[in-house]
Amino acid sequence: MVTIQETEIIQKGLSAVNRAKELGRPILISEVHQMDMIHPLQFFNAGKERYQGERFFWKDPTNDVILIGLGISKQIQSDQATDRFFLVEKEWKNFLKDSLIYNEFNEIGTGPVMFGGFSFDPYKEKTELWSKFADSLFHIPKYLLSIVHGKAFLTINTVCTPHDDLSLFSKILEERNQLLGSLEQKYKSLPSALVEKREILPEKWKSTVDGVVNELTNGPLKKVVLARELRLVFNDLVEAEDVLNNLYTQQHESFIFAFESNGDCFIGASPERLVKKQGTEVYSTCLAGSISRGKTEEEDRILGETLLNDQKNLIEHGYVVEMIKEALEESCEEIILPAKPQLMKIRDIQHLYTPVIGKCNQAASLLLLVERLHPTPALGGLPKEAAVEKIRQVEDLDRGFYAAPLGWVDYRQNGEFAVSIRSGLIQGREASLFAGCGVVADSNAESEYMETSLKFRPMLRALGGQ
Repeated sequence: MVTIQETEIIQKGLSAVNRAKELGRPILISEVHQMDMIHPLQFFNAGKERYQGERFFWKDPTNDVILIGLGISKQIQSDQATDRFFLVEKEWKNFLKDSLIYNEFNEIGTGPVMFGGFSFDPYKEKTELWSKFADSLFHIPKYLLSIVHGKAFLTINTVCTPHDDLSLFSKILEERNQLLGSLEQKYKSLPSALVEKREILPEKWKSTVDGVVNELTNGPLKKVVLARELRLVFNDLVEAEDVLNNLYTQQHESFIFAFESNGDCFIGASPERLVKKQGTEVYSTCLAGSISRGKTEEEDRILGETLLNDQKNLIEHGYVVEMIKEALEESCEEIILPAKPQLMKIRDIQHLYTPVIGKCNQAASLLLLVERLHPTPALGGLPKEAAVEKIRQVEDLDRGFYAAPLGWVDYRQNGEFAVSIRSGLIQGREASLFAGCGVVADSNAESEYMETSLKFRPMLRALGGQ
């Protein structure tokens, strides 16, 4: 599975302990080993008994990078609203300072990686729904499985304090051996059954849409994205492993993610990249405007052509393209942008889609790009600040991590963030699903309501509903 010399670990551990004592503060020691290929869900499932509540899962749409973290060696969290992106980056860099990193592989997503995200709006009044998640929350795992371009790597992260001795590494070796041994076990479960679906204030939501439409007709706002919640109740505990397996099978062409915190699990399959940085290359996605898939190939083609020629959706999409272009221009020397959108077809929905590529300098900050891009007009509206303020005023929903940036950054400052839509929050025997739509001057409340119902479908199916 993976060959790790125990005497070598002890020697490196001694170096780490001595450095921590010398500096008088904790330091990180991180080791990367290549291992035999393993199914990513198998690794996630293997952490259920020991690390439940401390796991994450990430898969990009092309399977180029799959990351699974078990345990927490370091947590970066804050509910401070101002400068939150800067503060997370500062703490991440401070954590990496003087660390001992043993990584002979030149692969992104190996070695120390932090995974997590930010709430949609830290100024929105927080509710009990998202009480287990800080407004900024990132985990650096004890054990990280990275499957990068078809090769598997295991990163072991250990934080040494000045008070530790070599017994710490004996415990790590024992824990690691137990984890690797558990990979052979088969995960078994009895999926819970859905017993109740509760639409949260649907008529009030439609009334809010009507009110915003009136303001858009007569005011400076061009677009406001309004979201709503569907609450599900089950006959037993909802197992994240089952939902993740369903998403992996049903929505494989999406960003598939799960992020556990204090017993709750935020999980989803998003079609939308916010931003990716690899060296000097930056990638973003403009995704706005949607229509259902057809039951036949011909019906699907006609629906796609309708979307490509629909002026409301094209205008809405254009807002997103312009905003993302402007945000990237501040950090990029060159922007490559197609002249018109194409279709992105996923299982239940097809979207207007425009890919964006930028060239930046090596030192450009990924989290600064995330800050500039969030929220795009597809998730907030236009103008950005006024639209977010309107959402804060009229939307009953506490979005938490829904529609917000979720992703990872490695110690070389590469990484990727998705927009966490098509998502849900698992809480024991219950789960909340979230969906939103762009409200513009000619929007119709009933049509927008039906659009959100369509967007609930991927997560509803993954949870065993219809």
